[in-house]
Amino acid sequence: MQQPSNEPDPAGQRPRVLGRFVSLIPGIALCGLITIIAIGIQHVEERYFEHPYVEALVIAILLGMAVRTAWQPSARWLSGIAFSAKQLLEVAVMLLGASISFAAVMASGLFLIAAIIATVAIMLAVSYGLSRMLGLSTKLSILIACGNSICGNSAIAAVAPVIGADGDDIASSISFTAILGVLMVLGLPLLIPLLNLSATQYGILAGLTVYAVPQVLAATVPAGIVSTQIGTLVKLVRVLMLGPIVVGLSLVAAQRRKRNADATKAPPISPFKLVPWFIIGFLVLAALRSLHLVPDFAIAPVTKTAATLTVLSMAALGLGVDVRVLSTVGGRVTAAVTLSLMLLLALSLGIVHFFH
Repeated sequence: MQQPSNEPDPAGQRPRVLGRFVSLIPGIALCGLITIIAIGIQHVEERYFEHPYVEALVIAILLGMAVRTAWQPSARWLSGIAFSAKQLLEVAVMLLGASISFAAVMASGLFLIAAIIATVAIMLAVSYGLSRMLGLSTKLSILIACGNSICGNSAIAAVAPVIGADGDDIASSISFTAILGVLMVLGLPLLIPLLNLSATQYGILAGLTVYAVPQVLAATVPAGIVSTQIGTLVKLVRVLMLGPIVVGLSLVAAQRRKRNADATKAPPISPFKLVPWFIIGFLVLAALRSLHLVPDFAIAPVTKTAATLTVLSMAALGLGVDVRVLSTVGGRVTAAVTLSLMLLLALSLGIVHFFH
């Protein structure tokens, strides 16, 4: 009698993989349609005005938000939208590393890196203290502080399981942070003419204030490649701060659980969860570019691919934001997130005046 095999069944896996791929098509196609429209509108702007006053990235966000507000996507669409907003977004960020040289950071010196670290540390303390003053719980205050100071929803998602935050706290902090992140992308470029910011200054400002790495692209593309390079690198330094902070919070949480009678074993922390794979990929490609190991002829197509994927991902981001959620977010959470972001913007504006 033949014994059952423990070996994986490739024939059985193929239909599952194919089914997963097919399930992504509707959502990706919807994001692709919005992307085509957004890029088309930008081309019309370029044809008649010689310069796009509203970039395709921003148009894609607005179109996605408009669609999401008028129509609630069913489960058939959600997996593809989520895939576009996360996985394709991460690929776009990774590819951007091939066009960036670390010389941009080295030119600014260690002072810039120190300023970034100091900004994160100050805003963590200020945001947490402000949230507690407004009567929010300790865990919710930590989520808001980390989201505002580091990288928005990604930081909230990374910190939440470490501190044992419940679903309501996570939903409250993420919902308004997502909307504020989009508003920052739309409004930050207006400060360039108002404050007469240079490309370097604006790149640093965007890197210090915008929540997510891809959103930095959306906010800095209108200001040119220098702002995009510097903004992305500044933002990456902020994101890399997530690792030490998660480790620190985990150690604090472990100590508190030890003092509890019903203490449970803390889950081990994987280094790969502290630094996402696409950031590692970005840094590797940037290092290869800095060492002249990426050929010049490959830069243009890689950059174009990254730009198109970013527009598609911004469409997905817009589809995930319903402006009506403002009415469901508590007033104290709204005040805490908004005031924290305003203070971060004020601190960052003070810092950028040291750079020219």
